[in-house]
Amino acid sequence: MSDLVRGHPQEEVEDMFLISAKLMLRASLHRLSRTTALHKHLVAVCPQSRRYSDENVKRILGSSKVLRFTKRAIKYSAIASLGLAITALIGFEATHLWIEKVELAPEQDPEVKRWEWDQEAEQWSGNSVKGGTDPALGHHGKHRVRAAWAAYNWGHGDEAAVVDADATSAHDEGQPRSLQLVDAKMKMAESFMRGALRVADECPNAHPETITQLIARNATILERLGGESLYQAKTEFERAWAGFSGQGLDAAHIALRIGEISSQLGQSNDVLAWWSRAITLANGTIPDELEKLPAVLKTAPSSPRAQRILSTTLVSLSAFYAKTGNLNQAQALEEATLTMLRSVPPPASLASASAPQALHALYLLHRSSLISIHLAEVLYARKQPHTQSIQYLTSAADSSERVARALTGNTPPMSEASTTTTSATPPQETAPIPAYTSSRSMKKPANALLRDARRTSAEAWNLIGILNETQGKDLPAALWCYERAVQWAGTAVEGSMQPREGILHSEWVVIWDNYTRAKRIMDATAS
Repeated sequence: MSDLVRGHPQEEVEDMFLISAKLMLRASLHRLSRTTALHKHLVAVCPQSRRYSDENVKRILGSSKVLRFTKRAIKYSAIASLGLAITALIGFEATHLWIEKVELAPEQDPEVKRWEWDQEAEQWSGNSVKGGTDPALGHHGKHRVRAAWAAYNWGHGDEAAVVDADATSAHDEGQPRSLQLVDAKMKMAESFMRGALRVADECPNAHPETITQLIARNATILERLGGESLYQAKTEFERAWAGFSGQGLDAAHIALRIGEISSQLGQSNDVLAWWSRAITLANGTIPDELEKLPAVLKTAPSSPRAQRILSTTLVSLSAFYAKTGNLNQAQALEEATLTMLRSVPPPASLASASAPQALHALYLLHRSSLISIHLAEVLYARKQPHTQSIQYLTSAADSSERVARALTGNTPPMSEASTTTTSATPPQETAPIPAYTSSRSMKKPANALLRDARRTSAEAWNLIGILNETQGKDLPAALWCYERAVQWAGTAVEGSMQPREGILHSEWVVIWDNYTRAKRIMDATAS
C-alpha cells in the first residue's frame, strides 16, 4: 500500500477509492456524451454522414478480407507449385532410374545368351556385362543418353515435324534442299544423342566401346529419319565400323547396314563392297569375285548370330542382283542360300524348344521364304514355266504362315513339314506370345518377325493369284489366293477392310484392288 494511505483506517481508504472511481466514470460519461452529441449534430447537418461512415468501415473491412484472401492464395499457390515441381523432379529422376536399372539392364537368361539374342539388342553403353549407361559420362552425359533412349523407344509413332532444310545439301554443295517431313521422336532422339556424343568425346575415362556404340545408335536414328539424313547415317556407320576395327560380328552387322543404306542411295559399288565384308565376317571366307559366292555357301556358320546376319545379307544381295538385272547370279545365289539354310537343323518341335531357340529357327525359316519369293520372281523373269514359280511361292507362303502362327501361339509342330497351314484362318493376334515379348532381348526381333511374316504371306498369295489369273487362266483359284492375301494383309475396322499395322499402303492397294477386281468379275459371271 502507498505512503499516501498508510496510517489511515481501512474504511477511509475504501471511501477514497470509491470517490476516485466515481470521478473517473463521470469524466468518461461526459466525453461519451460530447462525442454522441457531435455525431448527432453531424447527422442532423448531413444525413449521409452515417452512410458514409458505415460504408468506410465496410470498405476497410472488405479490403482487409481481400488482402487476407490474396495472401492465402499466393501462399497456397506457391506451396502447390513447389509440390508440383518436386513431384515432376521425382518423376523425371524415377524415369531415368527405371531406364538405367530395368530397360538397359544386362541380359541374365543363359538360354537367350546361348542363342546370342542379347547381342542383337541395341547397346547404349560399351559394357554389355554391367548394362546401363557408362558412369564415366557423368550426370549430364548419362541423362542425355537415357533421354535419347526414351525418345527412340517411347515416342508416339504418329508424331511428325516439318524440318526447314533450306541449307545446301550435304552431298551436293550448292543444291538447295526442300522441306522434309520427319519423325519428331527421331529428331528429338538425334538431338539428345548428339549432346551425349559431345560429352563422350571429351571423356577420357569412358569404356573403349562406349563412343563406338553411341555412334552406331546415332547412325540408326539418322537412318530412321531418312531423306538427307541417310548420308549422315552412312558416315556415322562408317565411323562405327572403324571403331570396331572391322572385326567381329558387330562389324559384320554394321557392314550389312551400310550396304542397305548404300542401296537406298543408289551407290551400287558400295553395296557390293560392304555386303562382301559382312559375308566375310559372318561366314569366314569369300571369293575375290562376288559372282562366285555360291561356292562358299554349302554350310552355315556355327554362331546363331552369324547365321542370322549371313542369311539377312544374302536376302538383300539376292534382291539387289534381281533389281539390277543380274538374273544368273541371282538364281545361283538364291539356290545356294536355300541349300545352306536347309542345312541348319530345326528343333524337333516348338513345344520342346526354348523360346530363344524357336525364335532363331523361325527367323531362318522366314529368310528362306523371302529367298523363295525372290527365286520365283527370277524364274518367271527368265521365262521358266509358271508352275515352278507357283511351287516356290506356295512354299514361301506356307513357311511365312508357320512363322506367324508360331509367334502368336497357333502353330503345328515344325516337324510336320508335310502338313500345310493354308486351310486355316490367319491368326488375329497382333503381338507375339509372352514367351517372346517378356524378354527385352527378344521382344523387338519377335515383333519385327511377326510383322514381316504377315507381309511375306500376303505378298506370296497375291503373286500366286496373279500367276493363276494371267498364266493359268484359273480365276476361281486366283480369287481364293487374293482373298487369302487380304486376310493376311488386312483387318476389319468398323465394317471396312484396312491394312494391318506394318503393311505398306502401296502394298495394300495392290492386294485389295486385285481381290475386288477378281470378285467383281466372278460375281458378274455367276449372275
